[in-house]
Amino acid sequence: MEEHYRQLLGLGEGWRVERVYLNTKGRQVDIRVEHGGGQEKCPHCKATGDIYDKSPERRCRHLDTMQFATVIHASPPRIDCRCGVVTAEVPWAGRHSRFTLAFERFAVEVLLACGGPGKAASLLGLDWKQAQGIMARAVERGMGRRGEEEMAWAGIDEKAFRHGFHYVSMLTDIEGGRVLDVAEGRCAEDAECLIANALSERQRGMVCGVAMDMSAAYEAAVRKMLPDADIVHDKFHIAKLLSDAVDKTRRREHGRLCKAGDTTLKGARYALLRSPADLDEEERAQLDAIRARSLDVAKAWHLKNLFADFWTRRDKACARRFFDFWFAEALKTGLSTVKKAAATLKSHLENILTYFDSFITNAAAEGFNSKIQSIISSARGFRSFQNFRTSILFYCAALSLFP
Repeated sequence: MEEHYRQLLGLGEGWRVERVYLNTKGRQVDIRVEHGGGQEKCPHCKATGDIYDKSPERRCRHLDTMQFATVIHASPPRIDCRCGVVTAEVPWAGRHSRFTLAFERFAVEVLLACGGPGKAASLLGLDWKQAQGIMARAVERGMGRRGEEEMAWAGIDEKAFRHGFHYVSMLTDIEGGRVLDVAEGRCAEDAECLIANALSERQRGMVCGVAMDMSAAYEAAVRKMLPDADIVHDKFHIAKLLSDAVDKTRRREHGRLCKAGDTTLKGARYALLRSPADLDEEERAQLDAIRARSLDVAKAWHLKNLFADFWTRRDKACARRFFDFWFAEALKTGLSTVKKAAATLKSHLENILTYFDSFITNAAAEGFNSKIQSIISSARGFRSFQNFRTSILFYCAALSLFP
């Protein structure tokens, strides 16, 4: 039996299975492993040194044996080395880990398949803290293995971390479809630290363009850290800015009409904000009724949808001419909400027009947002930023996670 388990564990010279104990009542297999003495390699300098004594017993969870939890018990030897008296590494587990490498590999596979730590922890018989620890070690391995791959296009975006205006900043590789790193906060200093930690100096010199919203903090950070990169204000954030203008116009006009007993705009929010191609028959009829009355919100809706043609222009010069036409139409409406949105776009026009040089968007980051939201739901929220960052990188960074 001892030889059987020695081969299953892949123990090399110097280690032997001393005893195997089966606890049928507790449904657990306990394996006692001993070191044969003599000499062992130092984990720091890799020099061979004499065994000094033994460290306290260490228990490591291994893969189950026939659905019985399996635990390895061992007292790793301590080595008398020029580094001092140090504890030797064990071949079945990482340093300070309470799980074997084989168990951690299996746990990483389960965590990836479940898409979140909640259900995976239950399947593995772990608590949430243990599952998070396995994820943290996997992310540390993956980030250590990441090389300096060439990267031309990046995206930077914010994501709500928890209630109370807590945000994180996220840097993505647009072509690689992966998250590069996450930093707490969304001010210029936070974004600078994010870029510095995620990209080497060589990589920063290769970045040609960065897609982002119209945040002054992000723009300042990119100009400082990536001076050769174009800033491209993302089309999805611009669409959101125009949709917000439509919604504000709707709310104001709805309040005014309700005072006169007119409920035309009641329940019309989604008909006005969704793409016309996605409307059902009832919503389309409601929208047609609003447009037929030439209400203020109908004018705002028209300007929002008209701007979609901006992105289809042939080149930057054509796009500039189209914007001038659109801006004049926006001013003609006389609506403060539309004029304010139009002024915002005009003040950022040069960074909007850079889209026609690179044709990049933050669509990858927007796609990660739904994935991150499902991770938050699975974990029932996060109180620690470090745990939040670990989960994002574990599921969205395309890292080499396995031990």
